[in-house]
Amino acid sequence: MKAYVFPGQGAQFSGMGLDLYEKSPQAQELFEQANDILGFSITDIMFEGSAEDLKQTKVTQPAIFIHSVILSKVLGESFKPDMVAGHSLGEFSALVANKVLSFEDGLKLVSQRAEAMQKACELEPSTMAAVLGMEDEMVESICAETEGTVVAANYNCPGQLVISGAYPAVEKACENLKERGAKRALILPVGGAFHSPLMEPARKDLAEAIENTEFSKPICPIYQNVSTFAVTDASEIKKNLVFQLTAPVKWTQSVQNMINDGANEFVEVGPGKVLQGLVKKINRSMTTSSAVIG
Repeated sequence: MKAYVFPGQGAQFSGMGLDLYEKSPQAQELFEQANDILGFSITDIMFEGSAEDLKQTKVTQPAIFIHSVILSKVLGESFKPDMVAGHSLGEFSALVANKVLSFEDGLKLVSQRAEAMQKACELEPSTMAAVLGMEDEMVESICAETEGTVVAANYNCPGQLVISGAYPAVEKACENLKERGAKRALILPVGGAFHSPLMEPARKDLAEAIENTEFSKPICPIYQNVSTFAVTDASEIKKNLVFQLTAPVKWTQSVQNMINDGANEFVEVGPGKVLQGLVKKINRSMTTSSAVIG
């Protein structure tokens, strides 16, 4: 069975999407539509902007979403998922690809999400850190005993977890983690504490927008970051999407559940190959590839 997976923030690169634009009239039309919806030329930034330009959350999130969704649409008849999942932001791309959301509604929500997250980041100095070479339970326990707000945020693969929270708490947790045997505990160059309680203002902002958006029945199950199991009910998908901003991304658990339900091939749709690497670390026997157009 074939699972299609969609990347999140961090997969962006300068020039992303240009090959799609040049190869496909359908892609050109969708890129222009995206510029109209957003009210600025995101294609200029994607195709010609610097890495610095692409790093702004309000640009990064729509750019990755647009690239992934347009690629899934240009694949046409060859896009036949048995199941889908997306890492954080990628969940929105997955929901458009499996027909829960329209391209326009998905892009509007992603744009609102990026702005809401940016605003939440400005309320308190906060960050994230990558922790390598330690059991998940030990990382959770050290976060729990560290003073201040710091939580496990991204379960990426066994031995690779990202923590998130207020800056001093994350720094202190990193010291504690290294003392207790973590191979690395490294502060990441991100704008704030994504997937932590500090995103509560953004969750409230986005909840209303999600509530007012029409969600349709998917063409195949989606394995969401919050629940990790196959979901096909539109109202449940909505609920999980609202909580995603303050809850951890349970990627390891989602991939394991997809494999348990029959997935043996994972195709990454969008920029980069990060998710293929994570899938291989979760289960070496899986076949992985990037979606490409002829």
